[in-house]
Amino acid sequence: MRWIYISPHFDDAVLSCGGLIWEQTQKGFPVEIWTICAGDASPGRLSSQAVACHTQWGIKSAREVVAARRLENQAAARQVGAETVDFSIPDCIYRRSPSGKILYPDDVFVSMDRIEIRLDADISAALASELQPGDKVVSPLAIGGHLDHVLTRLAAERLDRPLWYYADIPYLINHPEMLAPAVKGLRRTLYPVSENGLEVWQKGIAAFATQILMLFRNSARMRRVIRLYWESLPGLRLWRRA
Repeated sequence: MRWIYISPHFDDAVLSCGGLIWEQTQKGFPVEIWTICAGDASPGRLSSQAVACHTQWGIKSAREVVAARRLENQAAARQVGAETVDFSIPDCIYRRSPSGKILYPDDVFVSMDRIEIRLDADISAALASELQPGDKVVSPLAIGGHLDHVLTRLAAERLDRPLWYYADIPYLINHPEMLAPAVKGLRRTLYPVSENGLEVWQKGIAAFATQILMLFRNSARMRRVIRLYWESLPGLRLWRRA
């Protein structure tokens, strides 16, 4: 039996569930992080949004960004004891139409472009081809409404199999009011995470060096925010259909 955490981007599973993943791997459960938007960007001009992200991340080219973030994800996964599997969809800030038009030039908190109307079905088929009957699949709730998170949840729900859901961090921390509508009809289970698990979780997040400024402003604040979130439970919640 494997626990499969479906991660929209390279950092989401460890950001949201790193302490729980470590607790599971310490008990001998095999855990894999499957990153959906892990593909290389198509060549071409970058949008102003992508350029702004690159500036904050301190990396110029899209190819270098994807390579760096992939290495960060592998390092974070090693911290928590998980394996990684990467799928081939580019991050939405890099996706283009067949004619080369940038689909999401200005914002990631928008509705899916109609040209991608079947993308969730394609991703779901790719997931299904890799899953085994006994796998436990954990999907993001898509709190915050980032279109890649919404896309990932839609793809997971097309699998027609039992799903667990995790709360997207740091979106939940920044917007706690979004939790209730996201978990409507779901049943919560609290999984304890030890102090050691918290420490490993924080180290796992710290591996995403390119993302710390954007997500938390600095490493010290990241550690403080994650500790406060953990202390409020203490542990991590997963949700399932009631």
